[in-house]
Amino acid sequence: QVQLVESGGGLVQVGDSLRLACTTSGPTFSAYAIGWFRQAPGKDREFVAATNYRGSRADYTNSVKGRFTIFKDIAKNTVYLQMNSLIPEDTAVYYCAATKVTGPDTIPGLYDVWGQGTQVTVSS
Repeated sequence: QVQLVESGGGLVQVGDSLRLACTTSGPTFSAYAIGWFRQAPGKDREFVAATNYRGSRADYTNSVKGRFTIFKDIAKNTVYLQMNSLIPEDTAVYYCAATKVTGPDTIPGLYDVWGQGTQVTVSS
C-alpha cells in the first residue's frame, strides 16, 4: 500500500508562496488519485485540491481557484500543491491523501491513505 509524507509547510507572510510536496512510497503510485485537504483549529477538514491518477485533471475548492495549483510528477512519485497569494484564511494543517477511485475526488471518505500533515501559517 502506498504511504504518503507531506513537506514544505511553514510560516509565511500575506501574499507569499509555498509549495507543498506529497511524496509517496510504493510500487503503484501512478494508480492513485491524490487530494489535498486542510484543517484549521476548531474546524472540520475541508477539501482543497485534487488530481486524477494520471495528473491530467484537477479540481479545486472555490476559495483557492486561481491561487493554488496541484500537479503530479509521476517520475518523482510526488504530488505538489503550489500555493500563491496566501492569505491568513489559508492557515491550517495540510494533508495529502490517496485513493484508487478515478478522481479528482473532493470527498475525504473516498480516500484510503493519509499523510501526517504539514502546518501552514500565514501571518498578517
